Amino acid sequence: MLEIGAQQLALEIEAGRISVVEATNAYLDHIEKNDRHYNTFLALDRERALKRASEVQEQIKAGVLASPLAGVPTALMDNISTKGMATTCASKMLGNYEPAFNASVVDKLEEAGMVILGKLNMDEFGVGSPGAFGPVRNPWDTSRSAGSGSTGAAAAVAFGGSPLSVGTDTTGSLRQSSAYCGVSCIKPTYGLVSRYGIVASASLDQAGAVGRSILDASCLLSIISGPDQKDGTCVASEPLELAQNFDGRLDGLVIGLATNCLPGKVSAEVKAAVLEAAKQLEEAGAVVEPFEMPYTDLAAAAGYVISAAEAGSGLSKYDGLKYGFRSKTATNLDELYRESRSEGFGYEVKESIILSTLLLSSEYYDRYFAKALQARTLVKDAVDNLLARFDIILSPVANTTATHLGETRTIEADAFTVAANLAGLPAVSLPCGFGEGNLPIGLQLMAKPFADQLIIKAANAYQMRTSYHTQRPEVSS
Repeated sequence: MLEIGAQQLALEIEAGRISVVEATNAYLDHIEKNDRHYNTFLALDRERALKRASEVQEQIKAGVLASPLAGVPTALMDNISTKGMATTCASKMLGNYEPAFNASVVDKLEEAGMVILGKLNMDEFGVGSPGAFGPVRNPWDTSRSAGSGSTGAAAAVAFGGSPLSVGTDTTGSLRQSSAYCGVSCIKPTYGLVSRYGIVASASLDQAGAVGRSILDASCLLSIISGPDQKDGTCVASEPLELAQNFDGRLDGLVIGLATNCLPGKVSAEVKAAVLEAAKQLEEAGAVVEPFEMPYTDLAAAAGYVISAAEAGSGLSKYDGLKYGFRSKTATNLDELYRESRSEGFGYEVKESIILSTLLLSSEYYDRYFAKALQARTLVKDAVDNLLARFDIILSPVANTTATHLGETRTIEADAFTVAANLAGLPAVSLPCGFGEGNLPIGLQLMAKPFADQLIIKAANAYQMRTSYHTQRPEVSS
């Protein structure tokens, strides 16, 4: 049960060869036995999951579930509101918070008959450093980072703690974590998936799907996508259609290879893996043309400024009075605000709040935040022009393999991924090789808005020709 993909598991459940309770128990046992090495789960509710599994099994027997993933377990990043289950954003500030409502993606998962195993570790409020519960360790090498932001969503799938997961992507965190951990993910077009009930660190945040293969991830995306009247940013008129009968051919497809993303700051092993991936896509029938991606440094800087400014602004509501952690040492209102936020937030969150205050101040707003918004427009227009020339843009996901735990993360880490967030484009991360120390390398495919199905087709054609996505780390026991 732990070895097969999500769609295959669903077929086994539908045929009655595996029960939903058996599958859920198998994953719960695996997590309880092994996750101490990786720290991916923050909340795991066996009783709740097994009760839900029994209910889904009865619905399947009654023939009332037509979902392609009915009965399949999944897990959620801990910034996705789940009724009656702790949703902490990996922060002491929300350490005891249990939402009274579900995020829209949770409702859609439950309507599809999926079983939620638990909530996944992440950077505190997704702002770039491990939260109150410690860092997620990379299953390929536990001395290495699992990425940034959405670390638990990628690492849980990598070590077999869940066949699928839902995480969020602000400037590329879900794709970067997936690349570091050797799994497949898709960040959809902005507006394809509802953001209602997601504790977003910035307006750039978008929920995405992680799986062992791109087809598993896209199957999950087909479930969580679609219209939602609760979210004004969700403009999809219908869910992503689940494509069938891919033949692995890409004849007529024009792919742009961002050559200026390869030299210099990109390691030799990442460069070699991406160039080899380009050859595989050519052999599948695509035409690969080199080009220079404009504004890469500007895009990274703009994404950093916008996300930092918006994160600090959004965190202002956690003050110890409305809700969240409240200091027990405060004796007056000023102390309550100061002590609650000092004790409840971690260092990097406090740094974001201070930076946000600076960026949005009257003195610096025009100099930094307004300029970042202008840069965002420049980047979006440039990428739109490129995607009028190319069907898909190919680049690395990250400039290196997984860094060591505690190593300072640089702004260059977002250089390849942030354009998709600034422009609201769909993008996938796929395993495309291994570097020194057997650490995974990831490639990115990006396309125009609502061309999600096109990059899924190209990604699947690549995975039909390679086996990187089938390889698994040796799980500690």
